[in-house]
Amino acid sequence: MKLLHSENFVDMAPRAVHAALLEQGVYLCSPRTMYRLLAADGETRQRRQSDRKDRFARPELLATRPNEVWTWDVTWLRGPSKGERYALYVMLDLFSRYVVGWMLAATENGELAADFIRQCHEAQGIDPGTLTVHSDRGSAQKSEKVRKLADLLEIARSYGRPRVCNDNAFSESINKTVKYHRDYPDRFDGFEHAKTYCREFFAWYNHEHRHSGIAMLPPAIVHAGEHAPIIETRQDSLDTGFAAHPERFVNGPPVATKLPAAVYLNKPEPKPDPAAHYS
Repeated sequence: MKLLHSENFVDMAPRAVHAALLEQGVYLCSPRTMYRLLAADGETRQRRQSDRKDRFARPELLATRPNEVWTWDVTWLRGPSKGERYALYVMLDLFSRYVVGWMLAATENGELAADFIRQCHEAQGIDPGTLTVHSDRGSAQKSEKVRKLADLLEIARSYGRPRVCNDNAFSESINKTVKYHRDYPDRFDGFEHAKTYCREFFAWYNHEHRHSGIAMLPPAIVHAGEHAPIIETRQDSLDTGFAAHPERFVNGPPVATKLPAAVYLNKPEPKPDPAAHYS
């Protein structure tokens, strides 16, 4: 270990240390052994000094029920003239994909964002300390107003990494769905036109849209916990079809798609053995 911490080798990977020593006519041990020694002292991270000063952790969130994790974002709707646009705030439940709240405003700022979060929180009757709210790192999302509200309501805050859109993929997806819906215009005639569109769109999305991520069920059904009888009815229909024509089902009796037991935002990846690739 003293050698690995020496000035010549402190920022080098074990394979590089091994090669350098061999070139000096020295064999001490294999790179795998060096990795094991470093792992024993918890030193298997990147050994080189990084030039990046700011480090942002990869957000990894898990929801196993409604109102456990929400994600939100602000997208912009174009008004009738160039430069005129409206800020659409959308709060999405990670587990059920239910839009728990939306707000249309003339601008985006921390005060509006805090008021929006508070209204969603009250409408759902959230108990203190049971909710995590995730967003990107925009000025409104990171504002002091939002921070103080989250502390007051005991909401855990989570943020995506800068310039990593997949860290808020669920909110990005609903924003895209808003703008690719069949009735979405190129431009809105005005604020009231945009508000009417949003009211009709989110009613359709929550109560009629069959979402592929939740077993082709409407989000409102999943959010209310009313999905089990529907899936049972689907299974009964499949059983009847199989009984009548089993020859059509080459893979055996069909099984109705079930609701996922858990939904991840950035599912944790298995941690490999740091020495597994070396021998």
